[in-house]
Order: sequence, then C-alpha cells, then structure tokens
Amino acid sequence: MIDEPRPTSAGIGRVLIAVYAILALAALGRSAYQIATKFDEAPLAYALSALAALVYVLATVALIARGRAWFRVAVIAIAFELVGVLAVGAVSLLQPELFPADTVWSAFGRGYLFIPLVLPVLGLLWLRRVARATSTPNTAAVTT
Repeated sequence: MIDEPRPTSAGIGRVLIAVYAILALAALGRSAYQIATKFDEAPLAYALSALAALVYVLATVALIARGRAWFRVAVIAIAFELVGVLAVGAVSLLQPELFPADTVWSAFGRGYLFIPLVLPVLGLLWLRRVARATSTPNTAAVTT
C-alpha cells in the first residue's frame, strides 16, 4: 500500500508549476485591477477572472505541496479549471452579450494564447502519470 504519491513537483511537474504560477499572477493582477477600477462594467466577467485566478493559485500550491490530500486538491482544482474554461469558453462564444469584457477563460483562453485550455489537460495527464507511477509496485529484482 502506498502512503503518499510521488511528488508532483518533480520532472515536467516543475514546468507545470512555473506556468501555473505565472498564470496565477497574471490572472490575479488583471482581475484585481478590473474589480478595483471597473467592476460595474462587467461584474460577471471580472468575477470569473478572479475565480480563475484563485483556482490557479490553489493548483499551484497543491502541485508544490506533498501528500495524498494535496494530490487530491490538485486533481480537483485542475479538473474544475478544465470544466470552467470549457464552459466559460463555450458560453462566451455562443452568448457574447453575457461577457461585455473578456475573462481569463473567455473564448477558451484566447487572450492568454489558449494556455488556459491546454494547461489543465497537461496538468491532469501529469497527475495521472504520477498516480500510476505511485501505484506501480517496485519491480526491482531482489538480490540474495
């Protein structure tokens, strides 16, 4: 029985953490400015950008932290992110009047070079790989 998943911050996980951290800072800065200066113009869009920023912060922390609980938090945060970018992306294209201003997830993250669309897919694939590596028993030969 495995007590703790392999650290998610090893290997390509470091790159994912760096991208999540950069996206978290960008989304936090953008949403904080928008909420502070023009929230009344597009409250839904700016609130969704703030939510996206918080999800990116949580995902970054969860990917850095160790332990089974943080691993689960990372999976949940990144899955939520994927659902969010797909839902907001679709609605922003189908009902643009609901979004007089862009969110981080509008048009599937077009304003952020589609990184918000690709990143959760890569993140979930990485977490799956970590989970599989953790659950695979050590097959090293036993020497006598």
